[in-house]
Amino acid sequence: MTPFGARLRALRQARGVTLGAMAEAMQLSSAYLSALENGHRGRPSAGLIHQVCEFFGLIWDEADELSRLAQLSHPRVVIDTAGLAPEATELANRLALRIAELPPERLSAMLGLLRG
Repeated sequence: MTPFGARLRALRQARGVTLGAMAEAMQLSSAYLSALENGHRGRPSAGLIHQVCEFFGLIWDEADELSRLAQLSHPRVVIDTAGLAPEATELANRLALRIAELPPERLSAMLGLLRG
């Protein structure tokens, strides 16, 4: 699941909207929305983000937050370390190899360092 997908699901569930009802209202397939929620589709387009904001009535900070989450939600990340220190390349490769093994608390700690 991506950050955008998690937020989309939380918004939908908090308002008691089924995936099918949301898909129908937005003229999308429920399979597509499900794939977005589960992180099986790439980063959503600006148009789709706008549709979601309109559907849920999100404005200002909530809409900005959804856009920010969408930018962080590409499920297949490419890290270009060309021209960086060898440690940057090593870090990127070690993370790629071990990210699936990291426990949630370690992921949270690492995110805290990067956010902070």
